[in-house]
Amino acid sequence: MSVNTAGPLDIAAPVVVELPTSRRARLISGSVLIVAGVACALAFGVGSKAGHNARFRLSPPGAKFTMPNLVVPARIFALTVGILVAATGFWRIKRGFSRRAMKWVVALTIVGLVFSFLCWSVTGPTATPLDLFGSGGLFGQTIFLAVPLILGALAGVVCERSGVINVAIEGQMLAGAFAGSMFATVAHNAAAGVIGGMLAGAVIAALLAVFAIKYVVNQVVLGVVLNLLALGLTGFLYDAVMAPNADGFNSPGTLHAINIPVLGNIPVIGPLLFDQTIIVYLTYVLIVAVDVVLFRTRWGLRTRAVGEHPKAADTVGINVRRTRYINVLIGGLLAGLAGAVLTVGEGSAFVKNMTGGRGFIALAAVIFGRWSPRGAVGAALLFGFATSVQTVLSFIGTPVAIPSDLLGMLPYLATIFAVAGLVGRVRAPAADGEPYEGR
Repeated sequence: MSVNTAGPLDIAAPVVVELPTSRRARLISGSVLIVAGVACALAFGVGSKAGHNARFRLSPPGAKFTMPNLVVPARIFALTVGILVAATGFWRIKRGFSRRAMKWVVALTIVGLVFSFLCWSVTGPTATPLDLFGSGGLFGQTIFLAVPLILGALAGVVCERSGVINVAIEGQMLAGAFAGSMFATVAHNAAAGVIGGMLAGAVIAALLAVFAIKYVVNQVVLGVVLNLLALGLTGFLYDAVMAPNADGFNSPGTLHAINIPVLGNIPVIGPLLFDQTIIVYLTYVLIVAVDVVLFRTRWGLRTRAVGEHPKAADTVGINVRRTRYINVLIGGLLAGLAGAVLTVGEGSAFVKNMTGGRGFIALAAVIFGRWSPRGAVGAALLFGFATSVQTVLSFIGTPVAIPSDLLGMLPYLATIFAVAGLVGRVRAPAADGEPYEGR
């Protein structure tokens, strides 16, 4: 009897071969880079005042540990960025890049162009340092403005991963903002406002769930109708209840920032991330919780199965309708919390249509983030940064007077370009928006 002592058979690992980019695609993308580089060099390089430096404040006023200002020669920096971007465009046309390398090229190009624009802006008539990390600075405002977008985007991810399109995020946020202000004012307690806002968002979500899941109404049309319902209802109640007695129903108060010991004293990022209100800290927790639960738990696996193939999920014993009901209600709670941030979290009284399209931007963040919690958070931060740039520039001024309406368009332009031009080919959950007639 012979025994085969040879080692196990070597099985070759599959090799993924990346298809080469077509010459037409290289020509288009390379030309865009060349145009962007030339525009950067001319507008922000030649357009900057010669000999003037851009100054950026790295440490907010009153910080325990201070750092010197960052000083950048505006013209030299913008010209350098423009030349490098244009050269990258020529290289793209001639030789091309891999897909992964192209993503890095696009990201670095955007960072370089934005920073060149900021350098050009800071060399304006005011010539004051641009605060980056303070509560009122560029990145501080980004966190402040991105929190409701992040919560709204998480609401969209939770709903759409189970197969229900949540176009009604705007209406849920608006209802949450209204209820948050009223509950906080009546109860003289911010926590009551937060809970009230979440419940109001869940009420709108319940209407979405019943009509979309039980009565199989077109989910996109239904979402638009619910947005109009929330807009009209909150507007009517504002005129009938809040406006005549603002002190009794529309004075939510202000949440004070809580500095986390040790973490809040870290230079630069400490005050930015760890000297915030309790709602911001709750947002940190929810980001991690949604990502972990969606991809690391049985509930998350069932949710994704229902969103991809409800018939198969039903075959293995998953109650498709119940899963979708639960996810839509959870999404409503998150969107209602996002609305409460606008009133209770910011200490602002409710006004008509105060969401101002943030729900639709959050929905765009879901698409831009490829229906992933991490991607949606990144997209929400991008849109928050665009809004922050618009807010900061409206105060510091620019060398050339930019119309305020154009600055106000920045967040929405960023949303359109991001979704239309930067997402590329994406695939929504296979059963997203598809009704299910089973149990």
